[in-house]
Amino acid sequence: MNEFFNVPKIAYEGANSKNMFAFRHYNPEEEICGKPMKEHLKFAMSWWHTLCGDGTDMFGIGTADKTFGGKTPMEVAKNKVLAGFEFMHKLGIEYFCFHDKDLAPEGNSLQEFQQNLDEIVPLIKEQMEKYHIKCLWGTANLFNHPRYTHGAGTTCNADVYCYAAAQIKKAIDITLELGGMGYVFWGGREGYETLLNTDMGFELDNMAYLMEMAVDYARGKGYKGDFYIEPKPKEPTKHQYDFDASTVLAFLRKYGLEKDFKLNIEANHATLSAHTFQHELRVARINGAFGSIDANQGDPLLGWDTDQFPTNVYDAALAMYEVLKNGGFTNGGLNFDAKVRRASHTYEDLFLAYIAGMDTFAMGLKIADKMIKDGRIDAFAKSRYASFHTGIGEKIKNKQTDLCALSDYALSLGSVADEASGRQEYLESILNDIMFGK
Repeated sequence: MNEFFNVPKIAYEGANSKNMFAFRHYNPEEEICGKPMKEHLKFAMSWWHTLCGDGTDMFGIGTADKTFGGKTPMEVAKNKVLAGFEFMHKLGIEYFCFHDKDLAPEGNSLQEFQQNLDEIVPLIKEQMEKYHIKCLWGTANLFNHPRYTHGAGTTCNADVYCYAAAQIKKAIDITLELGGMGYVFWGGREGYETLLNTDMGFELDNMAYLMEMAVDYARGKGYKGDFYIEPKPKEPTKHQYDFDASTVLAFLRKYGLEKDFKLNIEANHATLSAHTFQHELRVARINGAFGSIDANQGDPLLGWDTDQFPTNVYDAALAMYEVLKNGGFTNGGLNFDAKVRRASHTYEDLFLAYIAGMDTFAMGLKIADKMIKDGRIDAFAKSRYASFHTGIGEKIKNKQTDLCALSDYALSLGSVADEASGRQEYLESILNDIMFGK
């Protein structure tokens, strides 16, 4: 069969290369911190943006042809499979992520949708074996169709709730059949536009029950992987229940789901919640809930989810610092939930965008490794808390005191002042030296 992309297999050529179809920083076999770069990064292709996104936006029709020569919906779906695996092979990407609706057309009924999926999945498995490519995670699209206008797990319509459950069940089946070690819940419509018509407690109870049933079903089929929740504060709803990492953690603990669920952190969602990407990763990490990453970036001048390919090395470095501090990924990885700009409508642009993103995170990984080995930033942060390493501070840290004892201690001190410097500017200059110094 003819190739879909007139692009060579992308090779590493080094930082001085001027070849646009080459990696300048991503060298998959280069050893960083004891293992190959590709194992640290675990890059994944997003099926939806890469193979389905045609540049349509609220103000204009699509600019890119994503039919890949198919004439019927099922022909298009099958060609997307063949094109997608060629794409991943040429980029050296070893994982993919999917929504159920990415893989096959919905048709006119749930039965037809499931039949279409059953026809597509064997072709995907065939290509996975051919190219030695794996499924990172799967999910169900419970936000796109008008039936989910009022949510899926939080809908006010019991029939819609059941339909969502059926989609989740099938998406879990597919994820398991493809060997995926992650399953994602993203609450795209799980939220509200106004509290005047919303029973928030009831909706949260129902959403948690749906997740509980999904866990029970998957575990009953022998699934050993992780479930993920992907925080996002708003868009498309005014307020989404999975607002940020802290909100999601509180939700999981309330409903006893914290042992099965971790977080899938997306950079652009973090900034929409008025946090940095690093902040959301740090919250997930220190709570033992770091799972996977959706790699992209937003535009600081725009207040919506632009899903741009990541090119900000500074942010990538701080993100990979958190990943390394976590001991790396387990079942998760680095999925490019990113779409080329509407004006970047050629197949070549897809390759160039992925090359840019992969190079960015390769640079970020190397900088993060240098940050840890340099040690100055970690040492300074540790030194700030030196008063908790001895005396009364040590008793506080070890929970060996009480409020009365602390009060008596404070009364014995006289005046108290904290004269330590935070040295933010100095620490930021160290990071600059690590990034750009010789």
